[in-house]
Amino acid sequence: MKQNEQQEHGIIDTSTMNEGQRAALEMAEDSRDTRAVSGFAASLFMGVPKFSPMLAHCVQSHDDAELGNDFIGRLECYLNDEVDPDAIDREGEIPDEVFAQLAEMGCFGIKIPQKYGGLGLSQTNYSRTAMLLGSHCGNLAALLSAHQSIGVPQPLLVFGTEAQKEKYLPHCAAGGVSAFALTESGVGSDPAGMLTTAELSEDGSHFLLNGEKVWCTNLLKSRYIIVMAKTPSEAKPHATTAFLVDVEADGVEIVTRCHFMGLKALYNGVVRFHDVKVPLDDVVYKVGKGLKVALTTLNTGRLTLPAACIGLMRRAQEITLRWSHERVQWGQQIGRHAAIASKLADISADLLATESMVYYVSSLVDENKKADIRIEAAMAKLWGTEAAWSDIDMAMQIRGGRGYETADSLRARGESADPIERMFRDCRINTIFEGSSEIMKLFIAREALDPHLRRGAKAIDTRLGIADRLSAAAKAGLHYAQWYPARWLPRGADVPESMSALLAGHLKKINHLSRRLARALFHSMVIKGPKLERDQLRLGRLVDIATELFAMSCACMRTHALILSNDPQVDGKQLEQTCDYLCKRGYHRINEYFTAISQAPDVEGYRLVKRMMGNL
Repeated sequence: MKQNEQQEHGIIDTSTMNEGQRAALEMAEDSRDTRAVSGFAASLFMGVPKFSPMLAHCVQSHDDAELGNDFIGRLECYLNDEVDPDAIDREGEIPDEVFAQLAEMGCFGIKIPQKYGGLGLSQTNYSRTAMLLGSHCGNLAALLSAHQSIGVPQPLLVFGTEAQKEKYLPHCAAGGVSAFALTESGVGSDPAGMLTTAELSEDGSHFLLNGEKVWCTNLLKSRYIIVMAKTPSEAKPHATTAFLVDVEADGVEIVTRCHFMGLKALYNGVVRFHDVKVPLDDVVYKVGKGLKVALTTLNTGRLTLPAACIGLMRRAQEITLRWSHERVQWGQQIGRHAAIASKLADISADLLATESMVYYVSSLVDENKKADIRIEAAMAKLWGTEAAWSDIDMAMQIRGGRGYETADSLRARGESADPIERMFRDCRINTIFEGSSEIMKLFIAREALDPHLRRGAKAIDTRLGIADRLSAAAKAGLHYAQWYPARWLPRGADVPESMSALLAGHLKKINHLSRRLARALFHSMVIKGPKLERDQLRLGRLVDIATELFAMSCACMRTHALILSNDPQVDGKQLEQTCDYLCKRGYHRINEYFTAISQAPDVEGYRLVKRMMGNL
């Protein structure tokens, strides 16, 4: 198939792009989930959120919680009694006995089905485990997350053959660490520029893998890794394929270990492949569909990051609340000073929102392994990791010099060895790992635009004849003649009947702001046309608005569900106060985002940078 013929099947006109832009976009489009976007997050962009169906997914069921409690309880006791995260950070190594004990407890196969030797626990219990690890040791959280979320287990659970599962999953569940290799020195989120290749041998029995990958987390401890490589054909010159590669195979060379600002015991490295023979049986899914494997795996896998951030935020809240209660300055506890109180309130609100999003999305996965969570998972990752970074920064500010001081130093002089400094360093990577915040916004924006592109893209597609374009424009016009006015009309908010007046009022406000968001997105498409996809700051603000609405919605529904549960450990009044603060803060942020869409000096900033770069 010729390049121009291939373009005809795309939803976006790529004919005016340069070769690099076209290749990158066509790769991304070809690997997207082809289903029309669905789910609650997508409905926020369309102005038609439905809250009631969320209620069943806001709190973990008693039976599922019981299945995870024993494992999580044993792991918590082991972490508290036997694992020294400060020593791991100081020495840059996880002790062999920790690896052995984690393997014995089943920590490397939490979601792997029991028939393959794993624990067979739910996504929600896996997220709870990540919360626990995030509160204790970032290095262990990264080790187990990289192994199970994006390493060998998750891709095989979704795409693997039965033979692949039987061969590799028992090894992984028993403690065989795995890794994922995508990034190259010149390629980050744009796999069209990938240089690693895999060519089919002359006899067709295997592929020959050549290239180099960087920042491969867990590499130095792994036996098997998932490797992404180009497998070009005439029809698809940038096609990629996912391979299972044995690190002990001939031609595999671990070049170096990488070291970072935080996560000092991260077994991350550079790996080089020279004519590595990969059997056909070790192709994951299909030849040419590697990017689909990677993107689909990440939809669920990136949930682990905000889950771990919840643990970090809980620990930060515990430390700062205790300190704010104990520390007295200017005649009163520092927590009673407004400047400190506002930070404590922000940490509490962020924790409720992130926890609510992770439990909600995890429950969707547990209900249906094929659920469309691409927007929800991306929003949870975007919002949760940004919130955690802000919160650990505030925690350091509240602790002052003691926050900047290492736990070892504090311990040596007899003070509480609170690891804010270590947590600060370990937390910073989360807004970069598994899709940076900027990439998350572009990903969410593309999915948010999908319903409109499916309906109206042909009208502005220069590859089509004028008759086809006019016909498409007419059909789109008829649709939007009804759709757009409806976004101005009042609409019921689908509020659960038993919900308190306070929470119900917030859902009604969210419903109103969702319609405003839908109008703003439509206005942006009309004003910018095909150029909208290049206006990344405008799109980013629209995504920020939707993500705030998603966080507030999940928090309101989880607060309501927890109050309904009549759990004696739940302080319903404090929960409502926290949710109320979260929403009112959210409205303020959203108003600023709406204002910035039309008033921010984006053009001037871009011109300034062009001039600076031109002077290099």
